[in-house]
Amino acid sequence: MRTLLAALLLLALSTTAGAWTEAPPQSIESCSAQTPWGLPTNTTNPSHLQMICRKAYVLASDTSAKIPLWVAWTLTPAHAAGCVPRSNAFAADSSLPVGSRAELADYAHSGYDIGHLANDADMSWDPVVEHESFILSNMSPQLPGLNRGIWKVLETWERAWAWGRGHALTIYAGNVYTPGHSAVIGPNRVTVPDQLYKILIDNTTHEVQAYVFPHREGQGTDLRPLLSSVAAVEQLTGTVFPLPPNTDKTLTATAPWSGDLSSLAAAKKAQCKS
Repeated sequence: MRTLLAALLLLALSTTAGAWTEAPPQSIESCSAQTPWGLPTNTTNPSHLQMICRKAYVLASDTSAKIPLWVAWTLTPAHAAGCVPRSNAFAADSSLPVGSRAELADYAHSGYDIGHLANDADMSWDPVVEHESFILSNMSPQLPGLNRGIWKVLETWERAWAWGRGHALTIYAGNVYTPGHSAVIGPNRVTVPDQLYKILIDNTTHEVQAYVFPHREGQGTDLRPLLSSVAAVEQLTGTVFPLPPNTDKTLTATAPWSGDLSSLAAAKKAQCKS
């Protein structure tokens, strides 16, 4: 029965994915609005990195690991209250060669979710943008208890912060892994991250918060133990993240930003009921 259910799920995902046409990536320059402080840079494995710009995010795909090293996007208050329904339009990235990308078959029977880096709800302000969030180059294998748990908690709060503050947030999200040592899944040996991270920048106040997530389940809903520094994320990933001038990358915030989830929920209810 479990095998049958997994096969039906894979068929459903494949059918949904075939219901839309994936556009070619845009020029990297077209994504400048997503990275107002500049593009992250990495020198540890540049030959395997493929830069991809979509309508609402930009990423560095590690074509050896078949997951993104990092994904960057800018979330505006208006985008945080988007109304486009979730499509589940999972699809392999046709801009990457077969053998250098993840496929839906890699996730089948793996026990891992196909986990967003730039999450669907942040992208629900435009149908094309929402669909592009489901391209597999924006995904990594994530344990269900992480993807649907504390990782989702931060995804929810980032929209509440953008809406409540009335400020655009630039967000970097990515995977921490060791080539040749981290676990892999599927025929294409898609790398399973050992940790994940997020860096959030308030583009108006220039406040910065960083979070590092151990890749395990059962972490509750408290974000405070996951607070870290940008410097720590850079050391873990070998990636340099551009920030507003004079930001101290060594600082760790004492607490997550304050906010109100109900305010955004009410705004979405009012805007999306039609």
